[in-house]
Amino acid sequence: MYVTFHYPNGKKYRPTQPSNELAKNHSTNLVNERSVVKSSKAPMRNVTTNKDHQSTRESRMKTLHAKQLGYGNRGQTLEDELNETNEFYLSRDIAVIHKKPIPIQVVNVHYPARSAAKITEAYFRTPSTTDYNGVWNGKYIDFEAKETKNKTSFPLQNIHAHQVEHMQQVERQDGISFLIIRFSLLNRYFLVPFEIVYEKWERMLQGGRKSIPLHELENEAIELTLGYMPTIDYLKGVASYLNTKA
Repeated sequence: MYVTFHYPNGKKYRPTQPSNELAKNHSTNLVNERSVVKSSKAPMRNVTTNKDHQSTRESRMKTLHAKQLGYGNRGQTLEDELNETNEFYLSRDIAVIHKKPIPIQVVNVHYPARSAAKITEAYFRTPSTTDYNGVWNGKYIDFEAKETKNKTSFPLQNIHAHQVEHMQQVERQDGISFLIIRFSLLNRYFLVPFEIVYEKWERMLQGGRKSIPLHELENEAIELTLGYMPTIDYLKGVASYLNTKA
């Protein structure tokens, strides 16, 4: 049987083969194509285990963290790094240390939508003391974290008299108080025990330097290094300091 095809332009086309032969040839070609596709498939790979996936994932995370360290931890603040470290301490039952909430009194709130609220006016109820506090090895920990873009010294104007007084009160109760300084342009970190902070503070009040030179921190404080889990192991620095006091 022959089938005549009619095109929109009025022309006609009649194949040289009957329609049943065309259908037969089309079916044969389709079978051959499927056979070629099936034979060209790659052999099945070995099944990987969850352990293999975990090992690969940890390797990638370490590589990524190494790249971040190589770029000086761009984009992260000292607060971010300390929060990551404190989460690690908490997850490993090493210490319970958190950032203190800022004591503010909300005055006005704007509601751009029913499910959203924006504080438009607020004030500090009381002066804030230090940034972090908690417990480690049965000891109360209380410290302030500061960043500076200065390359040669840490300006003492970055801390306040009421903070120094608070840290002194902590020390009187046999707590551990200190300052963590980040030189952001140098990517260097120092843990400064309170006794050193107090010494430099008193020197300033007596008309001396209004900053702590970098070379004094290198000689008297404890330099911290970035790492992987935890990001800044500052409790290792605290332990080192306590060993020198024992």
